[in-house]
Amino acid sequence: MTARPFISDAQRRARLLRRHRLTADSRAATVTEVADSVVGLHATTPSTVYLSARARVVDLTPDVVDDALYVRRSVVKQLAMRRTLFVMTRPVLAEAIGAIGPRVTASERTNMLRDLRRSPDFDDPDTWIDTARAAVLGDLADGSCRTSTQLRERLPDLDGYVQIAPDKSYGSRVPMGPRVLNMMSAAGDIVRGPNTAVAWSQSRPAWASMTAWLGEELPQISVADGHRAMIQRWLRSFGPGTETDLVWWLGSTKTAVRAALAELDVVEVELDRDQTGYLLADDLAPEDDAAPQASLLPELDPTTMGWKQRDFYLGDHAAHIFDSTGNGGQTAWWGGRIVGGWRQNRDDGSIVVHPLEKLPRAATRALAAEAERLADWLGDVRPTPGYPAPFMRS
Repeated sequence: MTARPFISDAQRRARLLRRHRLTADSRAATVTEVADSVVGLHATTPSTVYLSARARVVDLTPDVVDDALYVRRSVVKQLAMRRTLFVMTRPVLAEAIGAIGPRVTASERTNMLRDLRRSPDFDDPDTWIDTARAAVLGDLADGSCRTSTQLRERLPDLDGYVQIAPDKSYGSRVPMGPRVLNMMSAAGDIVRGPNTAVAWSQSRPAWASMTAWLGEELPQISVADGHRAMIQRWLRSFGPGTETDLVWWLGSTKTAVRAALAELDVVEVELDRDQTGYLLADDLAPEDDAAPQASLLPELDPTTMGWKQRDFYLGDHAAHIFDSTGNGGQTAWWGGRIVGGWRQNRDDGSIVVHPLEKLPRAATRALAAEAERLADWLGDVRPTPGYPAPFMRS
């Protein structure tokens, strides 16, 4: 019996650095190139897209990201894996909607129905959702772009409310319109179009018809084909990884992931800590070691959030970087490992690096230099962390 190939933690870090464009010789030239390099850029926090791209693209400015998102529309924001907002290129967009769209759409609808059925104001919750969806599709059919507030003002069928926890002090009256829009986004009906917020570090999207925004029909991809395509992309960018990593990253099921792996040309590999991972069969050649380099990545960066089993790059820093629900905060990297975090001084905009271990002098100097570059890049902008890391509490 032939022994399975062994991929060490060091080799995984070397692959991570180059494939995620975190070395000087692997920087990307465009936003679309970097988005494909990590399959998709996390976009839950508005500034993350810009800061993740800035760490990987040569001579990037916020205007370049805006051009890709809102002018060329070569990358698109989409609610996809784990019901999380990503920025993806058009081919990945179609694959993600095919693979994960039905699952996320069904989940969004189920959650809405639960709250609508508890409310005395909705006699037929299913019909209410369908009517609201049809009203939105009709209103955006002419290519218009409108914010959630504008749509609710124009469309009485969308302007419904439910009372959450009516008997509790924290109860509130919640509009259902934004949740309908999220469901429609997951299904690929509509898309987050222009950002109407004043600053790039904030988000106030106007919604558009997906077809009108793209200027073409989105290709229809089956759930099975979508899973194979997305898992192949993930393995090329993040592999080797475990079944646990894949199920978590996709927000899918073991059954679906196993079926896709069985149809792809993959190889089982041995990993440190007696783990079994997967690599594409044509991707077994070792990656050359990269000289240690410093990176300051934003919260929810795709590299930080790329795996469920993170020991090979996170070590014992999880309690300082990840909150109780698994959101990773702002991180400092050296040699393909998370070695600390960072924060922005709200007064003067300076970047403060927070080491979580004793670092060599070269790492300290490199991270300090990167902190100065990041502060200069941000200028007067003060992005507000949406998911501050636990270390920031101190």
